[in-house]
Amino acid sequence: MNRQARHRAIRASGRLIPGVATAALFAFSADSAFAQPLFGEGTGFSQILWLAITAGFAGAAAIALSLLLRRDRDNGLAAAQQQIARLKQALDRSEALLASDDQKTLCWSRPDAAADVHGTLPEHVGAPTSGELFLDFFSWLEPRSAEELQWALDQLWKTGEAFHLSLRTQTDCFLEANGRTSGPRVILRLRELTGERRSFAELKEQAGVVIAEMTALRSLAEALPFPLWRRNQHGRLSWANSAYVQAVGASDLTMVTTRGTELLEPATRGAVREAHRDGAHFHSVAPVDIAGAEKQMEIFDIKVENGTIGLAIDVTEVETARQELKQNIEVNSRLLDQLSTAIAVFDGEARLQFANAAFRALWDLPARFLATGTEEGVLLDQIRAERRLPEQANYREWRRQHLEHYADPQPREEMWHLPDRRSFRMIATPNQQGGFTYIYENVTERLSLESRVNALSRMQGETLDHLTEAVGVFGSDGRLRLYNPVLAEMWQLSPDFLKEEPHISTLIGHWMLFFPEQGAWTKISNAITRMEAAESLAGRMERRNGSIIEYSTVPLPQGMTLLTFADVTEKAEAHRFLEERNRLLEETDRLKSDFIQHVSYELRSPLTSIIGFAQILAAGAAGELNAQQREYMDHIAQSSDSLLVLINNILDLATVDAGIMELEIDEVDISEVVHGAVVGVRDRIEEKDIDLFIQADETLGHFRADASRVRQILYNLLSNAINFSPPGSRVEIRAQRQDGSVVFVVRDQGPGIPPEIRDDVFEPFEGTAPEGGRRGAGLGLSIVKRLVELHQGDIAIDSEPGEGTTSWVRLPADISKAQEAAE
Repeated sequence: MNRQARHRAIRASGRLIPGVATAALFAFSADSAFAQPLFGEGTGFSQILWLAITAGFAGAAAIALSLLLRRDRDNGLAAAQQQIARLKQALDRSEALLASDDQKTLCWSRPDAAADVHGTLPEHVGAPTSGELFLDFFSWLEPRSAEELQWALDQLWKTGEAFHLSLRTQTDCFLEANGRTSGPRVILRLRELTGERRSFAELKEQAGVVIAEMTALRSLAEALPFPLWRRNQHGRLSWANSAYVQAVGASDLTMVTTRGTELLEPATRGAVREAHRDGAHFHSVAPVDIAGAEKQMEIFDIKVENGTIGLAIDVTEVETARQELKQNIEVNSRLLDQLSTAIAVFDGEARLQFANAAFRALWDLPARFLATGTEEGVLLDQIRAERRLPEQANYREWRRQHLEHYADPQPREEMWHLPDRRSFRMIATPNQQGGFTYIYENVTERLSLESRVNALSRMQGETLDHLTEAVGVFGSDGRLRLYNPVLAEMWQLSPDFLKEEPHISTLIGHWMLFFPEQGAWTKISNAITRMEAAESLAGRMERRNGSIIEYSTVPLPQGMTLLTFADVTEKAEAHRFLEERNRLLEETDRLKSDFIQHVSYELRSPLTSIIGFAQILAAGAAGELNAQQREYMDHIAQSSDSLLVLINNILDLATVDAGIMELEIDEVDISEVVHGAVVGVRDRIEEKDIDLFIQADETLGHFRADASRVRQILYNLLSNAINFSPPGSRVEIRAQRQDGSVVFVVRDQGPGIPPEIRDDVFEPFEGTAPEGGRRGAGLGLSIVKRLVELHQGDIAIDSEPGEGTTSWVRLPADISKAQEAAE
């Protein structure tokens, strides 16, 4: 109850007391009879009055107290309602502040209770809006920040120590985290850091990372077993690790930095300063005196901000071994260069380390491809581009398999048959450090000799075995050295008996059972044993079974003699055999024709695909090519075009030789066919800057022939002329009519044809090479001649060395009449 209320209650009781007293006096005076029984006899008026006053005061006090209590209750209730309203307003203000969009407040009443989450964070922070997801700090904070926050909250519950952290979210935002206790509660407030505060947080984070890295690097440097040091911008030592201190014989780092104790020699330090003045890092091997012993140290000195950092690694043993190895390599290199066998060494990464003189001569490549460090794949590609590598059906797959051996080096041998008809035995020996040592042994002569000897032996054996005559070869001692199965069959002799190399006299004893005439056998025996002059002997004998045998002896070198028996009674069977042989030949000829037709597609189709894909790759449809790849694609395109021409020529030549080529006779425009042939060589004309002169007027009209074959004839003649013409020279092609024929003339200004090979230019595979050029297959002119002959025409060449070459082709104007005349 406040003071004003108490005053109002006292004033009310004062106004009430006089009234009560007056009423009591009035009652007592008016009816004393009533008062007497009440108070008893002998009671005075003063006593009654006092009692009345006392009672009045008591009643007034009771009434005043009642009123006072009621008023106090009403006043307390009103004050409580006002206090509740103020508290509610304060709570609303607090919730409004907590619910602002730039902070998040979490409150826990106990560690295991759920947190009350208030407020929001900006959306770009990446914090979940859900309370449960938000409390999973690892789902939206970076792991390191989440661990720091979780640890700080645990410590806050345990010790009540407030914390202040900078956290990074997974969206690369920074949050300020303040944690404290309020009574029994823990409160965490998160607010995004922006502007300078964010920059400060980033710098603080980076500083922590840098300090940690510097501490780790300093610990690593101290643990390194080799000297490591740092100099300031004036070149004085400012720090060194323990290995440096130990190397210079100092007791501690202070002694080193105070005295400036140097590890390097003055000359080396001068070289270091010179390198730094030039703006370069220093790296060299130099001698260093350590504890009285000279060590070879590999020195690195790197210029950094405000000074330099240097280190020294002991490479004494490595340098010693390197010098010994270098000497051994030089000795071995000189020794290997003297060998005629090609040797090359590749390391584990398939890079060339050494190649002797024989290897360089074998492949005859430019020096840049034989330099140390050249990859074997590049070397193989260049050798293949030079057409010296063995031909492969799938070069890419062969190359991949060849290089895959470096993954698991194993000894191996291969036979390489080069396009120039040389053969090499390639021996691959694994190196201890990885890679291979390749040895190329030229076995061309050996294989050639073995091949000839084996071929001759097989030929002789096959010849003897398949002869219809019985053959026996006798040595100078008269014993049988060689025979064929017919000999055993004709005279019914056991092969085991013949293998014992019986003497001629023993054999004659068996033969006389079939032909008992002694005189003939005596002559044969004398001819074999050379009892008479070494002359051939021939005769005939009729055996007891009626068969007629013709015999002959032929002297052989080294005193050997050939004896043959021919059963002439089997001529009829021989005749039938020849007929069957003729039938087989005809069947073979038919198979040849079928083969040509089949191979024509099987060879051209894949090659056409190769040319097409090569053109697509060269055009950049599958991606831009670098210079080397484009060069390879040019080689592929040129080789494919050359191969296509070669295949077409071979197939055409085989078709003509097989007699299955048929001409498609039609009206041919002379001028058009000449210009059509010129179109095919236009690129080569531009490439060699040839001045081409064409004389083929449209007034020449038409003649009957196969247009495509005539165009092929002219194309081959022009190609041959351009191939042998020097750059900038002149090539002429003319067409004219003469005496019912069409004559085509091609003239060039090339070196001409030497007289010794002029008669062979129309023979297949007799091609010559222009000066500085590559020898062709020699099919162009041979095909031209055969196509001209198919047209019932003729061809001639006039050439003198140094005066160029002129080719004439004369074709009948009407091939049908020419064919009838020929028949």
